[in-house]
Amino acid sequence: MVRELLKNAALRLTNSDTPMLDARVLLAKVMGAENAAMIFNMPNEKQIKTFQEYISRRQNGEPVAYILGEKEFMGFTFQLNSDTLIPRPDTECLVEKVLELNRISSPKILDLCTGSGCIGISLAKMIDKSTLELTDISEGALSMAKLNANELLASDSTKVYSLDILNEEISGKYDIITANPPYIEREIAKNLPVSEYEPMRALDGGEDGLTFYKVISKKAFSALNKGGMLALEIGYDQKEKVCSLLTDFSEVLDFKDYGGNDRVIVCFK
Repeated sequence: MVRELLKNAALRLTNSDTPMLDARVLLAKVMGAENAAMIFNMPNEKQIKTFQEYISRRQNGEPVAYILGEKEFMGFTFQLNSDTLIPRPDTECLVEKVLELNRISSPKILDLCTGSGCIGISLAKMIDKSTLELTDISEGALSMAKLNANELLASDSTKVYSLDILNEEISGKYDIITANPPYIEREIAKNLPVSEYEPMRALDGGEDGLTFYKVISKKAFSALNKGGMLALEIGYDQKEKVCSLLTDFSEVLDFKDYGGNDRVIVCFK
């Protein structure tokens, strides 16, 4: 029964590159079981109904992460809503480089344009005695960041607050500032398939895709302590342009993602 259910569901997902995997993940969620365990159990009528509803949503193009309301990142599960981008594996490269290159013990971390909070929270989980502030302009995203901080950090020391980085100043001083800002050129962002579900506010980087970098490069430099680090995710074709904005920094490094594309810039004050 389960195998037939999965087979029929996968046949419906003609717009997915991974139809069987999508079906298995969604059924496992409905049944509250690991993929292997669910093969030996029978979903009840309510579970089958919910599963079919999930498959219909996926058939219409809705990402699995939004259907589930969660996504794994750096080994941690982050809650999502329609106001947050889905965390990508390539963004894990940013976290890994910050962990590798951090030179300050017990750092004070600021994560700009935080979305679900996946970057900042992952760093705070893995850097001992760090303190964390998460900021975004979207109240919907901030609600998710706060929820994820409460669940994953088990601490009330994380500050989560609204900051319009384009129009407001960074008020504190920090050792690490991270950002995965909107960086897609506006006209391109409007026509992306993901824009149907993921928030345009988190995709639209202005006419040239550089609006946020132009501001963050200056404001982050002023807000960093001496020796502090700024880590940015960038578009695959933006390395030279973004690096040209970081001339105030004493050291600028760039790194590729798992697909060999330019993806991360780390610089030091």
